[in-house]
Amino acid sequence: MSDSAYLAQVPALVATSSSTTTSSAPVVTFTKTRPGGNGANPTTEYSALLRTVRDAGLLRRRTWFYGMVFGLISIVLGGAVTGFILLGDTWYQLLIAGVLGVVLTQYAFLAHEASHRQVFSSGRANDVAGRTIANLFVGISYSWWMTKHSRHHANPNVLGKDPDIERDFVSFTETDAAKATGLYGWATRRQGYLFFPILMFEGVNLHLHGFRTVFGRGKVDKRWVEIAMLLARVGAYLTVVFLCLPLGMGFAFIGVQLAVFGVYMGASFAPNHKGMPVLPHDSKVDFLRRQVLTSRNVKGSWVMDSYMGGLNYQIEHHLFPNMPRPHLAKAQEIVKEYCDTHRILYTETTLSESYGIVIQYLNRVGLASGGDPFDCPAATQFGR
Repeated sequence: MSDSAYLAQVPALVATSSSTTTSSAPVVTFTKTRPGGNGANPTTEYSALLRTVRDAGLLRRRTWFYGMVFGLISIVLGGAVTGFILLGDTWYQLLIAGVLGVVLTQYAFLAHEASHRQVFSSGRANDVAGRTIANLFVGISYSWWMTKHSRHHANPNVLGKDPDIERDFVSFTETDAAKATGLYGWATRRQGYLFFPILMFEGVNLHLHGFRTVFGRGKVDKRWVEIAMLLARVGAYLTVVFLCLPLGMGFAFIGVQLAVFGVYMGASFAPNHKGMPVLPHDSKVDFLRRQVLTSRNVKGSWVMDSYMGGLNYQIEHHLFPNMPRPHLAKAQEIVKEYCDTHRILYTETTLSESYGIVIQYLNRVGLASGGDPFDCPAATQFGR
């Protein structure tokens, strides 16, 4: 859906468009009453939805499901390890590296769900499972992820509050893009086209964030446990790779694994919010609308649900973060009907459409760095 089409519907969602924007995604300011002066209480609206979902039994834990998924992923991991041993010194090992990148992403999905208390009723059990999978299997700091992801859930797409739209290599607002100059500015103007290739380095970035966190000065829950797990994991991984493979092949193996892991992780999380409305830092938006209007669903199927680890039901996940993955599809039916009744725009696309939206959005933002995205860098530099 285009920005103009979205904003055309915003008034029906108790919103008025802001005249000042800092992103090419629409920045909107919300009020707390619906058109017509009905004065519906937003808290009551969400409470009614939550009660409906709870009464349907959709918040009950499905630990058996996560046990089954963990078992299946571990079987694939075992197969990959067996293949690694049997193949020996051959470039076919890069296929195993690709499989490993996929497997580690699937483990990351489980760690994410444990962090949201979806797996066990006990918070401690979820933390133990999530910390073990994240640090020991995936190689990402669980504490870093918890802190960052909790901030995102509290304020999705809110300027200055959501860490997922803070400036990194990619700029998500025109204000940030305008700061890019030189070669960085050239890349920023094309950041939409470069986004997926750049994700090949996201795996390295995630690992580095983990190590910076556990060895940094900030507060880290179970710091020494995470340090021990991360060091044991990376030590064992590098030892096995370089003991079994020649030096060049070993580096290639690690490179392919990290690239697949980074692209898969980014391709799973990027469609959910990028290109959706961005809210001002001081916006006053009720919980229900803040979560629905800033999130995008990807149409589900059992294949898509498995591929994205349930993240394709992003709206439902944000409304009910502790809802187990198997219940999200059923919850979607309830939420869509509820949003239609209350005239709240519910966005759902195909996966390819969502990727297209992300690319176009990032390119539009990138243009704020100046220049034409099709200019030749050399010609621009020498004024020709």
